[in-house]
Amino acid sequence: MTTSTFNKPAPPRFRGLHPDLPIRMYFRHLPHWRQEGATYAATFRQADSIPQEQLQALIRWRAVWESQHPEPRNEIEWKRFAQEITNKTERWMDEGYGSCVLRDSRFSQLMVDSLVHFQDQRHFTSCFVVMPNHVHAIIQPINDHELEDCLQRIKQYVALRVNRTLGREGMLWEEESYDRIVRDEEHLWNVVQYIGKNPEKAGLTVDSWVRWIHPDWQAAGWDFIDD
Repeated sequence: MTTSTFNKPAPPRFRGLHPDLPIRMYFRHLPHWRQEGATYAATFRQADSIPQEQLQALIRWRAVWESQHPEPRNEIEWKRFAQEITNKTERWMDEGYGSCVLRDSRFSQLMVDSLVHFQDQRHFTSCFVVMPNHVHAIIQPINDHELEDCLQRIKQYVALRVNRTLGREGMLWEEESYDRIVRDEEHLWNVVQYIGKNPEKAGLTVDSWVRWIHPDWQAAGWDFIDD
């Protein structure tokens, strides 16, 4: 849908990027933008979901990018960089590399439970897909909670129980998640449809993924559109 034709009203409780509120930005391996009250599209993955060879290629690519974009880098350059990183890693994740513990229905249900466990207390989760080795979610931190803390609790709950069940130790999740503020209703619609189509795009069977959208959003006409 183009901007000129998109006229779907916002779903309940959604708040996109507000033009009059301050934005803060910080860096780890990726840039992150934060605005109070905003809704985010977030992706987090298992630590083993990308082969070492591809990770090394990503490190080399980043070094080239940094040499071609010396400091100071502006916001547009950082956003393009973050998008390129995301495009590369999501293609690799969809190939199903790694232990893919979320393919097991026991653990995918743990993730579903964790994504909504603190619903309306720490965050408002409105939409997600649980893939075999990663998760996409639309989430809005509330009550002064930070997105990082919300995602960390979600991941910790699942990691503890997966490791205990499998008798294993070590890090289940890649520490840093990719996230971005959802700009507006059109951007939100595109993210919702991307989430809904991710399993089909990855060629997964119906028993290896779980997706969900809040019933209030469905009632407002926001839902996955399956071809």
